[in-house]
Amino acid sequence: MPAARLALLVLVAAPLAAAAQPARRPVTLDDFNRIVSLGDPQRSPDGQWVAYTVTTIDAEKDKRNTDIWMARWDGTAQQQLTSSPDNETSPRWSPDGKYLAFLASRGTEEEKKAGAQLWLLPRQGGEAQKVSDVKGGLSDIQWSPDSTRLAFVMTDVDPADEPEKMDGWKRKTVPPIVIDRYHFKEDRNGYLKRFYGHIAVFDLATKAATAITSGQVDDGSPAWSPDGTRIAFISKRAHPDPDRTTNADLYVVEAKAGAAPRQMTTTPEAESGRPAWSPDGSRLAVLIGDVDTNYAYDLNKLAVVAANAPGPSAPRFLSPELDRAVFAPSWSTDGQRISFLLEDDRSQHAASVPAEGGTPRRLTGTGMVVSALSPRGTDDRHAAVLSTSDTLPELFALDGSERRQLTHHNETLQNTLTFAKAENLTSTSQDGTEVHSILVKPVNATPGRPLPLVLYIHGGPNGQDQHSFSFTHQWFAANGYAVLSVNYRGSAGRGAAFQKAIHKDWGHLEVVDLLGAVDEAVKQGVADPNRLGIGGWSYGGISTNYTIATDPRFKAAVSGAGSSMQFTMYGMDQYIVQYDVELGQPWKNPDAWMKVSYPFFHADRIKTPTLFMGGEKDFNVPIAGGEQMYQALKSLGVDTQLVIYPGQFHGLTVPSYERDRLQRYVDWYNKYLQPTAATSTRQPQ
Repeated sequence: MPAARLALLVLVAAPLAAAAQPARRPVTLDDFNRIVSLGDPQRSPDGQWVAYTVTTIDAEKDKRNTDIWMARWDGTAQQQLTSSPDNETSPRWSPDGKYLAFLASRGTEEEKKAGAQLWLLPRQGGEAQKVSDVKGGLSDIQWSPDSTRLAFVMTDVDPADEPEKMDGWKRKTVPPIVIDRYHFKEDRNGYLKRFYGHIAVFDLATKAATAITSGQVDDGSPAWSPDGTRIAFISKRAHPDPDRTTNADLYVVEAKAGAAPRQMTTTPEAESGRPAWSPDGSRLAVLIGDVDTNYAYDLNKLAVVAANAPGPSAPRFLSPELDRAVFAPSWSTDGQRISFLLEDDRSQHAASVPAEGGTPRRLTGTGMVVSALSPRGTDDRHAAVLSTSDTLPELFALDGSERRQLTHHNETLQNTLTFAKAENLTSTSQDGTEVHSILVKPVNATPGRPLPLVLYIHGGPNGQDQHSFSFTHQWFAANGYAVLSVNYRGSAGRGAAFQKAIHKDWGHLEVVDLLGAVDEAVKQGVADPNRLGIGGWSYGGISTNYTIATDPRFKAAVSGAGSSMQFTMYGMDQYIVQYDVELGQPWKNPDAWMKVSYPFFHADRIKTPTLFMGGEKDFNVPIAGGEQMYQALKSLGVDTQLVIYPGQFHGLTVPSYERDRLQRYVDWYNKYLQPTAATSTRQPQ
């Protein structure tokens, strides 16, 4: 064939191929159900496979389902291992590579009520088998080094959970709840009685579970020593009343019944996370928080403690100059380095540091978020779940600073949709503080034309808006809104001083920073000053209330799971210890409580139409906080509405409720910010 004719065919074929590709489209609400979530990567002992969890939404059943998959380390295959309608979680390879253990609640309804049990999947083939029958179920499983036992957390069984039988009939009336604990309620767990979680060991040969720790205190995060004789864990058992402190310490106990736990640290800060043993068993890596338990308790620093000392010893910090939080430490197999997740200014990196200390080395770049990292990599080789603001999460292999994609669960959706990209925005607040934000604009936004803007505020407050994929941000952008997410003072990622700045001073510097960022967006011509919306969930809802009580510029607000009359949260929510540390008892320090309650006591300053939302069973920020503000604005004649999600806790988990919330967000903003917008596409409930 002549070369000229061949070139012509190529030129003709290219447009035809391009035409065959479907055009990308904006995000719709139905896409919410299509996104696959990945988590908990675990690399096999031979390094050839990575087990991980995959969570999908079943719209018909209105629930999520988690299954276990595995992918080859070279990226050539991915394989589903479980496919039941029940959730399977916590995949854990046996050190000899013969089994993959996981947790599941399968079987009859009565069996499911017993809680998650231990299942083993033979790696040579065959069906998974349930091997435990522990009342109340298991959590946090960890293999012993010789693959014969598993440590786990076992919770005391409440007799009230076993319906009494009377004359052969089950008792129909639930007995009264009797409370005598200081910290007596917790979101999802409900009212807390004197039942606690303890370290236990399950023996595969005898199928027997043996409690290793006991007492009126919670023990957690078990970790086996390399020789299999001891288990390290985290507990507040040194304190006379663990309910009155957040200061947990590191302990080690022999892996046998009746052994006395040995306290390894006595720091004034809180130890947290799973302890990590060095390969030779001589040292333990542990995370140590900050003395200020309210705003920097999770500003964890990485430290090493002598594992064989007869008593508590001083921890040695590996990077004391690092003013950023770290998570999930694990040793390299040669004991020379420790890897971890590093939170830093809108990104979250995989990083590592020499075991003797030094400057951390980032293994991933800025503008992305590693949300999960496999433990015990060979030097800096890990499996990681990674996403960016405009790429859906997938599993990657990290080989030093190089990364290679292993899975393609979201590939079809990624190639079908047009995602808005995120930009960094820097503003200067009224008092001169530099504040960092993330700005997302609609894909087809006309340059130079101001947009309706939603100031969407993260919760925490000590979390951060970061460059991970956010369906909420993409949904707003697809509906024509610019989205501004501000890491106000109190947020993580900018160091301890920045994080602690709002101590005893809620609703002040956060509002200054939020308004300063909005001013910058207006100044840059991004935001239309006459079409500003605001909203958020949890502390984002609380900050929304503070902001609309301070400045009337916002034309619409959505306050989710928020509160304003903080006096009434004392004894109503789960934060009693934090209140004691920061504000003190209301009768001793009423001025401080009145100061942080100003959105309610100055509700008459609020002119912004506001939608209040929350979960009916929320013990984190109870729905009463939204009810009070709804009633106040209703009394004042300000347009308002209250939406309560039945049976839901602080974070919504029913997919249809999550979709409903997203649609209501847009409907409310459209009503006030885009009067010419199309009619709502809400379906009858």
